[in-house]
Amino acid sequence: MAAVTLDRVEIPKSNTMSAQVKTDAMVVFTPSGRRGKFPTGTTILQAARSLGVDLDSVCGGRAMCGRCQIELSIGSFAKHGVDSKPENLSSFSKLETDYSKTNTLLDTRRLGCSVKILGDVVIDVPPESQVHRQVIEVQEPNMHDPSGDLQRLKDALEFEWRLQNLSCDLKQLQALQDALRKGDWSVTVAVHGDQQIVAVWPGFRDQVYGLAIDLGSTTIAAHLCDLSSGEVVEADGVMNPQIRFGEDLMSRVSYVMMNPGGEVDMTNEVRRAIQKLAERVCQTHGISVEDILEVVFVGNPIMQHLLLGISPVELGGAPFALATDEAVSIWANELNLSMHPNARAFVLPCIAGHVGADTAGMILSEQPYMHDEMMLLVDVGTNAEIVLGNRHRMLAASSPTGPAFEGAQISSGQRAAPGAIERVRIDPHTLEPKFKVIGCNLWSTDRKFQSVTKNIGVTGICGSGIIEVIAEMYLAGIIDSNGVIRGDKASVNDRIVADARTFSYIVQRSEPEIRITQNDVRAIQLAKAALYAGIRLLMDKMEIDSVDRIRLAGAFGSHIDVKYAMILGLIPDCALEHVTSAGNAAGTGARIALLDGQSRMEIIEIVRAVEKIETAVEPLFQQHFVNAMAIPHKTASSPNLSKVVKLPEEKIVSIERGRRRRGA
Repeated sequence: MAAVTLDRVEIPKSNTMSAQVKTDAMVVFTPSGRRGKFPTGTTILQAARSLGVDLDSVCGGRAMCGRCQIELSIGSFAKHGVDSKPENLSSFSKLETDYSKTNTLLDTRRLGCSVKILGDVVIDVPPESQVHRQVIEVQEPNMHDPSGDLQRLKDALEFEWRLQNLSCDLKQLQALQDALRKGDWSVTVAVHGDQQIVAVWPGFRDQVYGLAIDLGSTTIAAHLCDLSSGEVVEADGVMNPQIRFGEDLMSRVSYVMMNPGGEVDMTNEVRRAIQKLAERVCQTHGISVEDILEVVFVGNPIMQHLLLGISPVELGGAPFALATDEAVSIWANELNLSMHPNARAFVLPCIAGHVGADTAGMILSEQPYMHDEMMLLVDVGTNAEIVLGNRHRMLAASSPTGPAFEGAQISSGQRAAPGAIERVRIDPHTLEPKFKVIGCNLWSTDRKFQSVTKNIGVTGICGSGIIEVIAEMYLAGIIDSNGVIRGDKASVNDRIVADARTFSYIVQRSEPEIRITQNDVRAIQLAKAALYAGIRLLMDKMEIDSVDRIRLAGAFGSHIDVKYAMILGLIPDCALEHVTSAGNAAGTGARIALLDGQSRMEIIEIVRAVEKIETAVEPLFQQHFVNAMAIPHKTASSPNLSKVVKLPEEKIVSIERGRRRRGA
C-alpha cells in the first residue's frame, strides 16, 4: 500500500519500471482533483489507485476489460501549476493497439493500465470509467458515533473528493436525511464552487442541468445544457416582453425617466418571460424545472440592470455609470426564478456603460486574447459592440447604430420573419430585381415562387435584405457613392420613380408594394457610418490600418452576406475569406461560462484588462463618421473587396483624388 501525502506519493518499484527512472511528474486527476507526484514510467492506473481515484479495472491491468479508459486534458493549467502535453504520456502500446482492433477506444482516450507518465499531466476520468460513478457512500449512523448525517456526508466528500469546509444551507439540510435513507446511504451530491452543498439525491444521478441565457433587448434565447456531458439538449427563444415599454433600449430608459418606478414593471416582465422559457425547454426535454441547478446570463448593461432590478436611468446619459461592472453570483430565487431550491445565477461582468456582459460573452467565445492576429469582433444591433485586439492588447467600444439594421425606420422594413425579403439581386443592365424571402429557397423570378409563398406572402424587407438591396443598387448605378438615388435613370427605367423631391426604387410592384426610398438609404448610411466610425476609432487607438480577421456576431451579423457588408462600408476592407459569422457568440460565451467554472474567473480577469473607448468624447469619431457616409467610404481604399467585386468607376475616381490630396 503506497504512502500518500498531499505533495508526494511514494510508489513501490514494479518490474515494469526502469530502475534508472529518477525524475518525478505531477499528475492531477479530474473531476476529483486528487493529485500527486510519481516517478516517470508509472502507469496512470497505478497512480490512480495510489491516490484513491475512482478508476475501474477488473482485468489486472492486462488491457482486456477496457474499463480504465482515460483522457488527457491538454493545455496550461495555472490553477494546478501543470503544463499538460501529449508528449507527457507514452505513445500507444501494443496492448492498446490490440485492444482497439476488437473494441471501441475513442481517438482521444487511452487505457490507464497501459499508458505511462512521462511528464506533468492532467487526466480526466470519464463517468463510465468510474467504479462508483460518482456515488458518495456515507457511513451509516450508529450508537458509537454521535456525529450527525451532515457531518458524515462531509467526511465522505472529503475522503472521496478532497472537499473541505463545505457549507450546507437550511433548504438542503431539511431534505438531507430523507435522501440518505432513500438511497440506502449512497447519494449523488452537487457542490457549487467546491464550497457549498446545493443538492443531494438518493442513489446515482448522472444528469443535472443548467441554463445559458442571452438576454437581448429584442429576443431572449435559452440553451438547456446537460451539466454532466456539456451537451445542449434544448434551445428556444421568446420575444422580450419589454418591447411594449420601448422598441429600443434608450426608449426603455426614457420610459423609466418619465414613469418613476417603471423599472419594476420591466423587471417583472423579463423575469416572468425567463421563467416561462425555462419551463418550456424543460417540458420539451421531459424534465422538471427543479432539475436546473445553474443559470448563466449575458446581456447588454441596460438589460443586465433590469434583470437585477436596478434602475437603468444612470445609463441614459453621460457618464453612463453602471451600478456594477463586476460579475454577479446570486441565488436564482433572488431573481424570482423558480428552479431547484438552491439553483445559482451568474451574470457575466460588464465592460463599460454601453459595452455589457454580452460583449464579455463574445470575447470568451472568440478568445482574441489567445491569438497574435489582430481580430475585430462586431455584434451588430441597435447599439453595436466592437472589440479589437489580440493577446497583447484589447480595446472595446459601442457605437449608436440605431434600429435601422433591424428593419425599423425603413419604409417597408420589418423584423426577420417568414415572408420578409432577405436576399436581393439587381440586373445591372435592366435594373430588374429578384429576391428571396424567409421561408422559401426560390428566387422571385422562379415560376413556382408564387405558389410556394402563397401562405406566407411577401411582407416586407428585413435587415439582411436591406443591406443587399442598397449594395446592389450601388453596384447597378441606381445610387451614387453619396447614397443619392439617381433621378436621371427614372426616364429610362420605371423601377425608379419620383417620390416628392427625391426618388425611390421599386423592389415589388404588387401588394404590398415594397420600395426603397431616399430616406431608407439615408437611415442605413447613418447606421453604417456610426458602426464604421467606431471601428476606425479603435484602429486609430491601436495604431493599425488593417485587421487580420473580422467576426460578425449576433442575429443580424449571422445572416448578412459579408461581401455586401463590405460593399456598403459597414466594416473595413479585409480578405473576404477572413470575414465570417460568429453566430450568437454572446450566447456561446454564456454556455462556456455555464459549463466551465474556470472560464468565469478567466473572463473576469480578461475584462479588467480591456481598454474602454468612449466614442462620444472622441473628436475623431465625427470625422470618421462623415467620411463613412459615402459608399463604401469617402477616402479608404478597398483592395481586398476589389479582387472579388467590380466597384463603380465613380468610387475609383474618388479614391484617386483622395490620394492626390494626401500627396500619395
